Amino acid sequence: MGTKNSRLIIKIVSIVILTIASFLTLYPVLFVISAAFSPLPTSVISSPIPFSDGFSTRQFNDLFFDSNFTNWFRNTFIIACGSCVSTVAICTLTAYVFSRFKFMFKKGMMMAMLILQIFPSFVGMFAIYVVILRIDAYDQLWGLVLIYTAGNVPYNTWLIKSYLDTIPKSLDEAARIDGANHLKIFLRVIMPMAKPMVVFLGITSFTGPWMDYIYPKVILGSDEKQTLALGLIKFIDGTANKFTLFAAGAVLVSVPFIILFVLGQSSMVTGLGAGAVKE
Repeated sequence: MGTKNSRLIIKIVSIVILTIASFLTLYPVLFVISAAFSPLPTSVISSPIPFSDGFSTRQFNDLFFDSNFTNWFRNTFIIACGSCVSTVAICTLTAYVFSRFKFMFKKGMMMAMLILQIFPSFVGMFAIYVVILRIDAYDQLWGLVLIYTAGNVPYNTWLIKSYLDTIPKSLDEAARIDGANHLKIFLRVIMPMAKPMVVFLGITSFTGPWMDYIYPKVILGSDEKQTLALGLIKFIDGTANKFTLFAAGAVLVSVPFIILFVLGQSSMVTGLGAGAVKE
């Protein structure tokens, strides 16, 4: 009886702790969603109880018709897609070279990329700004794509290279016997086997620039080139007090994240199952 009672007490305490933790985690999300659909112009006079102020699409109407949200969204989407595609292409090709070929200074180059990750991005902020000015990339979306891609390459090359090292080289040799060159081996043998890691790399390189504030603030100067982070922050900075409008934008910003992670999770599971190799 004593053992059963102690197990029951532990179970009850665990349920209470998990319930409190779930509430603390979900309440801010519910409050933001509630504010996004609130009919009130600001959250200062709104109730702390979610959805107690009523339900309205007023904030979304104001967001689409009284602000440049669609322009901010388009700019951010272009930057995120450009960063994703360029990062995946460069990192996978570079990782394949480091994983499958032997050449001079290979270890030194890999170590140099690893050392570059030690320093925070703020250390090179001034140098990045100067380089962007010199190549006429200031206030250009492709300038941000260049910055994000360059920042993603060192660590992600190590990440992909480590994964490619686990793929047996006997598969490369078999494909080479069948007449495949290095490009065909990379595209038809290595990439399908590395699909889980490539999908992970694509997701992280897409979501990284999505709500970044620092680099767009430094690089982009005109209003028409602003991103979501720069645009939405105007609703709550300084004397502006439009948190409900900001919440509506935050809800819309999260939609691509949800879709991307749902699709990416399925692809990663499928890729892991298809990439199993027995030797």
